[in-house]
Amino acid sequence: MEKCSFCGREKKDVNLLIAGISGHICDSCINQAHEIIEEELKTTSDFDLGKVKLLKPKEIKAFLDQYVVGQDDAKRYLSVAVYNHYKRLAQHKSAKDDVEIEKSNIILVGETGTGKTLLARTIAKMLHVPFTIVDATVLTEAGYVGEDIESILTRLLQAADYDVSAAERGIVFIDEIDKIARKGDNPSITRDVSGEGVQQGLLKLLEGSIVNVPPQGGRKHPEQKMIPVDTKNILFICGGAFDGIEKKISQRMNTQTVGYSGHESRERVDRSNIMQYIAPQDLKSFGLIPEIIGRLPVLTYLNPLDRDVLRLILTEPKNAIIKQYIKLFKLDHIKLSFEEACFEFIVDKAVEFKLGARGLRAICEAIINDAMFDLPSEDVKEFVVTLEYAKEKLSKSNLKRLKVA
Repeated sequence: MEKCSFCGREKKDVNLLIAGISGHICDSCINQAHEIIEEELKTTSDFDLGKVKLLKPKEIKAFLDQYVVGQDDAKRYLSVAVYNHYKRLAQHKSAKDDVEIEKSNIILVGETGTGKTLLARTIAKMLHVPFTIVDATVLTEAGYVGEDIESILTRLLQAADYDVSAAERGIVFIDEIDKIARKGDNPSITRDVSGEGVQQGLLKLLEGSIVNVPPQGGRKHPEQKMIPVDTKNILFICGGAFDGIEKKISQRMNTQTVGYSGHESRERVDRSNIMQYIAPQDLKSFGLIPEIIGRLPVLTYLNPLDRDVLRLILTEPKNAIIKQYIKLFKLDHIKLSFEEACFEFIVDKAVEFKLGARGLRAICEAIINDAMFDLPSEDVKEFVVTLEYAKEKLSKSNLKRLKVA
């Protein structure tokens, strides 16, 4: 006679009896178990980790490795910061030790095309949390042409389908953070409405406060009802190229190498990648105010992409550029392939243009655009991109304008 292994009721006394390897469970016991789990989650955590796929730092880095080539230092910093942030959200509210863990907002410094935005986007993909990218260059002080600081949270709300609780545990990536650096040492000379004023406005968001957010943006709908959003648990990742900061780093390191050990210290400095020595005082010299630097405690850098890394980026990651084109052609039932020499040619041109990984995409697009236009209308089952074809198509494109002197 089949009966529930938990409550002992027979099959005729229940609505549903599910069989396992060595027992059965009825629908009543399943509902009861579900209620117990729900109650347990409420009592052990104020933050529903069930909605966030949280991995250990090594697992986070391994996930990032699938999509981003190289940048091991940045991945390690990012993995630890994200893990600690979501552990902080999961801690019990009534902890007796009264130790309050602060947010680990992050700032990524690196040349254009090195993977700052990709790292942030991949982290959000892994965690399944609301994520938005905001360009700091469009932000201005309230009352001036441009976007208000609160528009950052408007976009996050939109990404969360206006679920405030979901938005309050989301991730915001503020790109081009270096463009809001203070323009001069004396801010009273001209009104710096897109510089220091924006930095001051960002402080309350980064540290954590309740901000009244206009759901449709600020100025076009002044009559709309504001939505209060608590930014205390929103993780902010800032990225910027900080073009020219290498000079600030070099100046600081030269002033430190004074005395008998000065010559020895200078020899240990890797001049080919000066960015690895970046410190908070360099950001201050560049024009970020000390208060905002203090609210971005995790500072890490991204290495410039050399030829070997660019070659890997082209074909190795899960979402590699070449794999994307192969899939696009496959949807039209066309088998796309490339000669090996073609990859080397693309990488050589990317190094020449000095545009990082973005340069790879632009070059590939110029080479293969004609094929993407013509082949879907033709009866072609296979297409091979040869070195001669790649050279011919690139020579006819306007891509030479990208070349950096």
